[in-house]
Amino acid sequence: MRTVAIVCLLAALADADLFTAIADLQHMLGAEKDVTTVIDQYIAAERARLDDLRRYAHEYVHRNAHAEAVGPEFVTNPINAYLLIKRLTSEWKKVENIMLNNKATTFLKNITDNRVRSEVKFPGEEDLSGAAIALLRLQDTYKLDTLDLSNGIIGGEKVSNKLSGHDTFEVGRAAYNQKDYYHCLMWMQVALNKIENESPPTVEESEILEYLAYSLYQQGNVRRALSLTKRLAKIAPNHPRAKGNVKWYEDMLQGKDMVGDLPPIVNKRVEFDGIVERDAYEALCRGEIPPVEEKWKNKLRCYLKRDKPFLKIAPIKVEILRFDPLAVLFKNVISDSEIEVIKELASPKLKRATVQNSKTGELEHATYRISKSAWLKGDLDPVIDRVNRRIEDFTGLNQATSEELQVANYGLGGHYDPHFDFARKEEKNAFKTLNTGNRIATVLFYMSQPERGGATVFNHLGTAVFPSKNDALFWYNLRRDGEGDLRTRHAACPVLLGVKWVSNKWIHERGQEFTRPCGLEEGVQENFIGDLSPYANDP
Repeated sequence: MRTVAIVCLLAALADADLFTAIADLQHMLGAEKDVTTVIDQYIAAERARLDDLRRYAHEYVHRNAHAEAVGPEFVTNPINAYLLIKRLTSEWKKVENIMLNNKATTFLKNITDNRVRSEVKFPGEEDLSGAAIALLRLQDTYKLDTLDLSNGIIGGEKVSNKLSGHDTFEVGRAAYNQKDYYHCLMWMQVALNKIENESPPTVEESEILEYLAYSLYQQGNVRRALSLTKRLAKIAPNHPRAKGNVKWYEDMLQGKDMVGDLPPIVNKRVEFDGIVERDAYEALCRGEIPPVEEKWKNKLRCYLKRDKPFLKIAPIKVEILRFDPLAVLFKNVISDSEIEVIKELASPKLKRATVQNSKTGELEHATYRISKSAWLKGDLDPVIDRVNRRIEDFTGLNQATSEELQVANYGLGGHYDPHFDFARKEEKNAFKTLNTGNRIATVLFYMSQPERGGATVFNHLGTAVFPSKNDALFWYNLRRDGEGDLRTRHAACPVLLGVKWVSNKWIHERGQEFTRPCGLEEGVQENFIGDLSPYANDP
């Protein structure tokens, strides 16, 4: 990619973690324009410098031709001898200075100074790797074809320019560096196909072959690995590893299956713990939602929430998404103007989102949560205070012990793998410093609507909620008896196209003794928000 080629030259200016928030990437668009301007200015300066060199070269050619025509007697003339010495001393020093006076450092400094003034950030190697891994995550989650994706096609629609052979190679190499030979094999094969139609090729065939052969070997395709390594040894006879690898693969095969047609390529996705949950989670992200159970089908409904004096004047629309456990969508509970204020307040505070270590209770970064977030206090702005009061109105839960409003912007392929919002019994240090008990419920405001992807899914329940701007998703994390509800394990699906802004409020159990009391029987659950029935289980 043109952008990648430029920023690699500017590695010294790089900041990491830009890929974790689209907001940061949007700021980079201006940076690329500045880089283009500086490059054009540098080329103009270099042309002037080279024109000076060309003039000196012409003068040398002319004078040398005259000297050769005169012959050895040329230097017997003292004036000619002086001029020859001068040309090869002081004039040559001028030529040396012109040749050495490359202005690249000056122009790179201009970019640095502009960047400091404008606070524009440049990506680093971690961002390039993160962006490539994001493509692989999206490819898996949404079952995207490698060739289509490399050609800028998603879901049959052309959404961007094609990747070059080198662009594709870099994605494959990022997978290789993660020891992800499944994806490396696919992307290196496409890179090999692409350079066949490039003139000149954007990456050497020999580079691709080595990665591709080793990935084939790792996936159990030893004969194919041997075949490609022989091809590598033939086109690059001085390659430092090719001949040794040929012998290594031959020794591995021990003469078996060395002739005949090559077997089909085997390329299985890497197995890991929780693969069954992963499959269910990804299916929900794609919208492959199981049908609603018959007993609930005719009982899901919408209603107006009017159980408080203010709500009698301005009722809130509620859509029940599911029962057992209850999850609802509050409709149009945050305005566009409020969203813009919240985004403006949060943007300068955005930092890479963290997760809590279950053993230490400390916050840390994790590859399974790619986003940036900021925390906004209620007294920061009247809008935040108003939203907090509104949350109390539509949830019926006391907000005095709630956490601050958390705002999140998801990055490239931004996601959050399956997790619980509440602390389980073994997580003894979670929320200890807050002294407000466990997280009883979650409110999730959708502040944007991605073009594709970005759903909130409850993988054990078969429920997927796709973002709808201005609405808020709500569910209880704890049962009425205070125990964590393991069925609320949920995930944020990767954003395929578009931008995802959300804000969430984690409500804690302290202060809810009368707003959500225990039922008289184990397993009692709400039929609607604010249902205080001590016995009801079925709607």
